[in-house]
This record gives sequence, C-alpha cells and structure tokens, in this order.
Amino acid sequence: MEKELSLEFLRVVEQAAIAAARTMGLGDRHRSDEVCVEAMRKTMDDVQMDGLVVIGEGERDEAPMLYIGERVGAAVRRPGEKYPAVDIAVDPLEGTNLCAMGEPNAISVLAASERGGLLHAPDVYMEKIVVPPPCKGAVDLDAPAADNLKAIARRLERDVEDLVIIVLDRPRHEKLISDIRATGARIKLIRDGDLSAGIAAAVRGTAVHAVMGTGGAPEGVLTAAALRCLNGQILGRLVLNKPEHQERAAKMGIKDSKRVYDTEDLAPGKKIVFAATGVTEGDLLRGVRFFGEGIRTHSMILTLEEHQVRFIDTVHLERRPDISVRFV
Repeated sequence: MEKELSLEFLRVVEQAAIAAARTMGLGDRHRSDEVCVEAMRKTMDDVQMDGLVVIGEGERDEAPMLYIGERVGAAVRRPGEKYPAVDIAVDPLEGTNLCAMGEPNAISVLAASERGGLLHAPDVYMEKIVVPPPCKGAVDLDAPAADNLKAIARRLERDVEDLVIIVLDRPRHEKLISDIRATGARIKLIRDGDLSAGIAAAVRGTAVHAVMGTGGAPEGVLTAAALRCLNGQILGRLVLNKPEHQERAAKMGIKDSKRVYDTEDLAPGKKIVFAATGVTEGDLLRGVRFFGEGIRTHSMILTLEEHQVRFIDTVHLERRPDISVRFV
C-alpha cells in the first residue's frame, strides 16, 4: 500500500492545499474549508484504492463529502475491480482560521492505513501530551506538568528552562500555562493547529520539545499516524463530559471512557502513510506560492513500513508551450 499509494496521497493534499491557498487572507474560513474539501474529494476519486473515511468532516448529515463512513477512491466508480482496502483519516484544512487570516501553519493533511489501522475517534476533545523520540515512555498524562517537564529535560539532556512547550491559547489551559511557566520552561502559544505542532515536536531542529493540553480527538489520531512514522509518542484521553459525547463514542465502539491511549492504540496499523502540504508558511512546511509559470508546494510524506521521511518541493507548471523551469 505504501509504495503504490504514497505519491497518490501526495497529489491529494497538494491539490487541497492549492485550493485553500487561493482563499488565504480573505477572511472567509467557511469558504477556505469548502474549496479545500471539494478539491481533496475530487482528487481522491482517481486514487487506485477502496477507501473508507474513518475520520473526516463529520457525520453524513453534517457534511456533504468526506464524511465518516464515506467510500472514496477508484473502487467507487469501478465496483467490479479489485483495489487495496484503505482506511482514510483527513483534515483537509487544519487551521481554517489561520488560512482565512493569512497566519502561519495551516496545512492539508491525510493519513491512511490498512483496514482497522486508525482509531475511529469521535469528534470530541482529547487531553494530549506529545513528545519526541528520546522521551518515549518518560511522561504520564496524569502526572503534574512539572514532573513531565523534568522527565523530558532529563531525556533530552538539558535544563527545564531550555524547553519550549506548545499549548493552544484557550481559556481552558489557564492553569496548565501557569504550571508550565512556574517551572521556568518557555511556552509557545498557538491559536490553532495542534496537529502540525505535534509533528514539529517529533522532528529535531524545530525548537519544539513537547505539546501539552486539550485539542481535537480526530487530530490526535492523525498526529499518532505521523508519530508512528517519526518514532515520537502521543498519549491521549477522550473528554466525554456530555451525554451526547458518550453516545457518539459508544457508537464508534469506545467502551472505556477513561482509557489513556498510547500512539499505537490511536494508530495501530502496520502500514501507514501520512501526507501533508503547507497552505500558509509554517515552522515545518512552506506555504503554497503562486508565480507566473505555475505553483510551488512544499509537502512531507511519511511511511511506516518503508521507514521513509520525504520532504517534497513540487513545481506545478502552467500548461503553456513557452513555460520554462527556473532553478531556485
């Protein structure tokens, strides 16, 4: 699956990112999300797979496409032919507000695995902590922030004061932020995009050492898929504090509402592909750039079985006979 489909998935996130980037800074988050979803869904039609959306834009009655349970790929149009069965998790535009306002770190994301390789997470909040490879096994979701930060610093062979922790800037994180600051660790507050932040925490050289706080559960599964390929770790627990959330989780087969999920619980697949393309300029990926001869995108493709991490810089040339490629 990884060899056959990874470049196809690259094409899917590239086209979604390009569509979203055309709306950057226009202040219309709904339009940004709409065009991105449409582009991703249209491009998926040609992918040689029998795809099933397990994490998407919501339930069928809430989303017209890329909804949970939707079948996608060439198998839909050619039902008599055999294609690999693939579970799909998507966030067509992580950071709709970021794109609409022209702010950094909006990305288009897709993860895929064999059937059953991604947790069917309900669209609720999830408590999370994300750490890089050296810190696997050193943190505890129920431990005080100070204890986790000491453990991270010890594994990274640095002082707590040298750490940079990403936290979503939300009122619910007021105590967490206060606790982190009390240790002397530095905080990078972000408006949106804890998925891209989680990936950055697992990559050396990004100056991010952990992500803490509560974010979306679907984004937690997507983060886990990336971290399986990058050897990082995410610990997560669903926040089911409303009856409707508990009902939704039960329908998806979630039996233990207090379970702490590790990386392989969220993304247990043996074959995983993770693809992301930058929409706006970011810490890890550059944004889409438009110029006279075409469009330039910057993407990453991660594969678990092949143990490959690829950063791909693509120039999509205009279809004109006088176009020349510029070396930059």
